[in-house]
Formats: sequence, C-alpha cells, structure tokens
Amino acid sequence: MRTKPADMIVAEGGRGEGGELRRTMSLWQLTLFSVGATLGTGIFVILGQAVPKAGPAVVLAFVLAAVTALLSALSYAELAGTIPVSGSSYSYAYATLGELVAWVAGWCLMLEYAVSVAAVAVGWGQYLNSFLQSLFGWTLPPAIIGSPGQDGGVVNLMAILIVLLATWLLLRGASESATANAVFVLIKVVVLLFFCVVAFTAFRAGNFTPFAPMGVAGVTAAASQVFFSYIGFDAASTAGEEARNPKRDLPLAIILSLALVTALYVLVAVAAVGAMPWSDFDPESTEAVLARIADLATGSTWAGLVVSFGASIAIASVVLTVMYGQTRILFAMSRDGLIPRVFQKVNPRRQVPVANTLIVAAFISVLAGLVPLGQLAEATSIGTLFAFAIVNVGVLVLRHRRPDLPRSFRTPLFPATPVLGAIMCGVVMAGLAAVTWLAFGLWMLLGFACYFLYGYRNSRLSTEVV
Repeated sequence: MRTKPADMIVAEGGRGEGGELRRTMSLWQLTLFSVGATLGTGIFVILGQAVPKAGPAVVLAFVLAAVTALLSALSYAELAGTIPVSGSSYSYAYATLGELVAWVAGWCLMLEYAVSVAAVAVGWGQYLNSFLQSLFGWTLPPAIIGSPGQDGGVVNLMAILIVLLATWLLLRGASESATANAVFVLIKVVVLLFFCVVAFTAFRAGNFTPFAPMGVAGVTAAASQVFFSYIGFDAASTAGEEARNPKRDLPLAIILSLALVTALYVLVAVAAVGAMPWSDFDPESTEAVLARIADLATGSTWAGLVVSFGASIAIASVVLTVMYGQTRILFAMSRDGLIPRVFQKVNPRRQVPVANTLIVAAFISVLAGLVPLGQLAEATSIGTLFAFAIVNVGVLVLRHRRPDLPRSFRTPLFPATPVLGAIMCGVVMAGLAAVTWLAFGLWMLLGFACYFLYGYRNSRLSTEVV
C-alpha cells in the first residue's frame, strides 16, 4: 500500500537510464494523438451493430456513451494536469492508492494496449484486401492475411507489416511519430466528412420515424456497445513527459479530443441513418457498413472505395498511437523498478526508449501474426474500464490527501463527477460477457504472480525503505 509522492513522480519526469525523453509535443499534436487512438475502426464497424438495437435513436446512444466517457475524461484531465508524466493511470494510482493498485492499473493497461493493438492490426489485412479488390480486382492470398488455422491462414504477414511500420516511426522519435499520426488523423477525418457529404445527398427525414422503436432499453443497450468507440482518449496522458507544456496541454488535449470525436460520431450516425432506413442495417454484416451506404447513395463503387481507404488509414493511426502509449507506460513502470530496467533505457541520440519499443513490437507482432485473438480481444474493454474506475477514485483520494497540490484543471461538480464516473464504469463492466470476466480474472492472476515474484522485491520504494 506504499504510495509514491506526486512531487517525486513529477520530478522524475522524462528521466530514463542513459538519457531523457525530449519535450516536443504541442497541444495540437497531443490532441491528434488522443484522436488517433480513439477514432479507429469503431465508427466504421460499431455503427452497423448498434443501429439494429436502437434504431434512429442510435444518435442518442452515441451522446449517452460520450457523457459516460466524459465523466472519466474529466478525472483524467485533472490528474494529467497535476501529475503530468508518462504512466497515465498507473502513475496516478501510485500517487494515490498505493503500489499494488498501481500495478493492477498498469497491468490492465498492458492488456488494453498490447492485445487491442494486435487485434486492430489483424483487421488491417482484411480492410486492405477489400480496398485492393475494389481498386484492382485482386486480393492477397489467405495464407498471409490470416492466423494459423483460420481460413487457410499461415502467418498474418499484413498484421506484422503494419506493426513494423509503426515501430519504424516510433524509433524515429516522438515528434516524427506525432507528425505522421497528424497526417493519418486528418486523412480519416476528411474521409468521414466525405462520407457524411455523400450520405446527406440521399438523406430522407422519414428514416427517423419511429425514432426509438426499441424504447429506452434499446438506447441504453446501444450506448453500452458504442461506449468502446470512445476508449483511447487516455493516450494523450501517456505523452506527459514529452509534452512542451504538460500541465496546460494534457487536460485540454483530453477534453478537446473527446469533443471532436463525439461531434464526428453523431454526425456520421445522423448521415448514415438518414441515407439508409435503420431496418436495412444487417447486424451480421457490419464491417463495411459505411462503404455500403456510400455506394448506395452514389449508385457506384467509387465512394465506398474512398471509405475503405479511410478505414485502412484509421487502423494505421490506432496501431501507432496505442503502441506509443504502451511503451511509455512500461517506461514509467520500469523506472519504478516494477519491471526490468531494460524498458527505461533511453537512446541518447534519438531520445526514445529503443529497446522498450523493439520488445513491445516483437510481442505484438507474435500476437498479431500467429494468435487468433477472438474473445481475448474483448477483454481489453474490461481492463480499460477498470483503469478508468481507478482514475476516478484517484481524484477523490488526491483531493483529500493533497489539497495543496497545484492543479491546472479541476474536475467540475466535484465529488459527484468522479463518483458517477466510477459507478458508470462498474455498470458497463457488469454488462460484459462471462467469458470476458474469465479472461480478465486469468490475466489478473498472472499479474499478481509477476508482481509478487518480481515487482514487490525490486520496487524502488522498497529498496529505498530498506
């Protein structure tokens, strides 16, 4: 239950073994990093699954999910401005709830980041295949776009390729990675706005009647599903040690990115339902729903081709930003002694944790290339929600224990906001499948074993006390 003083955590910011991280990221780059991690394949896929549950009221479902995410985002914003370091919820928990809870938060983030980026990378080959088929009329062989035992798959080389591309960018430096991500994000935003323009040409107001055919229950069910399209806004908080003005920019980046993503999601939902009656959405065929609507609106295939291209870019952006977040969290945990020192070594020339990045890339490449992730990928959601709940509780604890700490942002309506945020995380977690809880439980058992066999004994706080 030992805690690490917030002042000490902040003072160590940027320092690693052999060098320091470089502060280069602006508010604009931090915001786009957060958008890059959030605005992924979710909107390209999840809409087709949610509309049959709520009908046209799926628009309200996106708003409800945004409000739920906002409760946790506000808590993140306060702690990011108070403790602007790379560890995200891991570091926040270390300063408030103790080392064991911090380890749990970090372990949950490992599950969220590593497995989710592998799952996203797996889907990249499918989107690329769809794009190539529409453009050239040929596809990649199943052996290199599927995992072993899946539809003739041998090794998912396309998934490995996108991970290696992201690794190359990350090794070039934080500023270069942020620039590449900014390009990716702008492309996929433009593609989604293009979809809206195309869909609005076929807009029919009658498609919104009846507005909520499944009632309130349908809206809440859809909101629980689309909530996971908002996960990723915490990516900005992992850049706390490479931001130019972290105390000011981190809270703003988190709030701005969530606002931008919410506005875009609602606009896309309105355009999609306006262009195609909600009863025509097929819950069994959702992967290319936006491309299909674009094709129907234009009466040709060129519009769907543009949307498929946008989906491919969306995946590349998510892989890059989430891998970045994974390496920075491991960097913070290694600096505290909870995992091996190799993860905190900084290349003095490039000013990035090179060994850390290569190890993460190798692990994710194996997962993406050889392992059919299946239900395991869904466990990333429960890990994320658990970390969100810890952050909400952390705000309450830090306000009580250290009211004197300078805070560049204060969560409004305190303490109601963090309390509601923690409760909402619990409500959404309670609705997850039993197999997801089982996977989460097994992951936690493995995490406790790693902590008590290595982290507890090697913790810097432990050795300093001794």
